[in-house]
Amino acid sequence: MVKYAIAKQLAGKRIITTDGEELGRIVDFYINELTGKIERVLVEPNPDSSLAVKAEKEGAGLIQLPYSSVLDVKDVMVVDRREIG
Repeated sequence: MVKYAIAKQLAGKRIITTDGEELGRIVDFYINELTGKIERVLVEPNPDSSLAVKAEKEGAGLIQLPYSSVLDVKDVMVVDRREIG
């Protein structure tokens, strides 16, 4: 299934998992220059999310999620919990 959206419209959108946890907000994307496909989503983690704990352990402020984990994008971006670890 192909997911289409204008990147400019996605900036700042909330990201939630399939089980309802709010992970954070979209900051940016990593795009493969050769194929033009989005590979990763750069996320500013919600301080109460499991991603924030992961970010603290790694010493980073932002987290990268694989774009393959994205299931849907409307008012929020929904990601598959099983694919993000």
